[in-house]
Amino acid sequence: MKSIFRGRWVLTVVFIFIAGIAGCANTGEKSGAYVDDAWITSKVKSEMVADKTVKAHNIGVTTNRGVVTLTGNAETWEELNKATDIARGVKGVTQVENEIHVK
Repeated sequence: MKSIFRGRWVLTVVFIFIAGIAGCANTGEKSGAYVDDAWITSKVKSEMVADKTVKAHNIGVTTNRGVVTLTGNAETWEELNKATDIARGVKGVTQVENEIHVK
């Protein structure tokens, strides 16, 4: 009699485990998506810091699913365009939304 209950217990645990995995599998999100977005943001920001045309401390960078959003202020149109070009040139960027204002 104990072996029947033990078998049902194991089956119940296995079923719950499988149901939990199946529920997580179809969320539509890849676990690497957030890591990739963070990497893209860091890469764009570091390339702006290295560029002499762009004052990176005045420009904010966020990334969501490969879409980079640039915010903040630029002193010239050249700086704004360079920041946009830098963001577009980073691997994994699918689109750049430029919300930078020229002073």
